[in-house]
Amino acid sequence: MAEEMKFFTYKGKPLVRKDNTIYFGNMYDDYVVMIEIKSTSKQGKLEVADKLKLRRMATTMPPKIDKTADVTSLYEALDIACAWLKA
Repeated sequence: MAEEMKFFTYKGKPLVRKDNTIYFGNMYDDYVVMIEIKSTSKQGKLEVADKLKLRRMATTMPPKIDKTADVTSLYEALDIACAWLKA
């Protein structure tokens, strides 16, 4: 029997990162949010995302993007993504 994959979650929704792209939400729902990290800056010893592009997209094929936003922090990006997925 295959094992179920475990993902990190934020506010109960899966959070999956591949390179500079983060997918937030469940692929079985109507929408997910794709967060693209456009640039980072050094803060002490850490690389921190400072330019991000959000896209709310339908999980249907072909995927349709209906909302976009540009933000300057991952916290702000996740805050907006949560609001978009509740609507």
